Amino acid sequence: MPTITTSDGTEIFFKDWGSGQPIVFSHGWPLSSDDWDTQMLFFLRHGYRVIAHDRRGHGRSAQVGEGHDMDHYADDLAALTEQLDLRDAVHVGHSAGGGEVARHIGRHGEARVAKVALISAVTPSMRQTPGNPDGLPQGAFDGLQAGLAAGRAEFFRGVASGPFYGFNRPGVEPSEALIDNWWRQGMVGAAKAQYDCVSAFAQEDYTEDLKKISVPVLVMHGDDDQIVPYAATAPRTAELVQNGTLKTYEGFPHGMPATQADTINADLLAFIQA
Repeated sequence: MPTITTSDGTEIFFKDWGSGQPIVFSHGWPLSSDDWDTQMLFFLRHGYRVIAHDRRGHGRSAQVGEGHDMDHYADDLAALTEQLDLRDAVHVGHSAGGGEVARHIGRHGEARVAKVALISAVTPSMRQTPGNPDGLPQGAFDGLQAGLAAGRAEFFRGVASGPFYGFNRPGVEPSEALIDNWWRQGMVGAAKAQYDCVSAFAQEDYTEDLKKISVPVLVMHGDDDQIVPYAATAPRTAELVQNGTLKTYEGFPHGMPATQADTINADLLAFIQA
């Protein structure tokens, strides 16, 4: 399997297909690079080099016990881009992966970055505070960790068959294939890494990271996102970056790169080619 080794000795699995301008995909919790397969094949066919990695503790990367925080995630991403010598790259982050991309630029700068797309991202903060009243209370994150610890196989099934893809909405037909694939990805990763990752994406504030981003940023978010509240995140993210565009998708769920792949891929392509 293709891997890189980080400065702390962690092996990170990655996929690297094609040639041309690189597009680097950062996945959401508790998944793996497999969640980007539809996007990677789409952009491969359009002449791009596509790269996606499994976050440490997730997928096929090393199931280490430590380092499950945004600073380590960002540094792992930097190690990947440096060891593959990626330049003029477009970074695409979904959910927690959006936080990873923002922190990566906040810590390592934009020298290798051309554009950024943040999809259903956790930026600038998911947590409810006096300054972010539309965020989620701490109990919501505690519930994620409690559900995972009590029995993640059943808990993950419930997330995938319910709010993640909006399959709990009236009139929405669930896709058993998507549910199974989400569950498969989640169960491959390490439970401790996934448990710690909840704290990583929930507790962080990415405001200062976002302010450092001057390259074009496309913020893509569904207004029926039941995982990352739209009002608390997307509009604020687009305002904080220096060159941001907000694209709101009426009725789209958190997992819209899978459920509405044709729309998301087309809009991403238009943004990258602009």
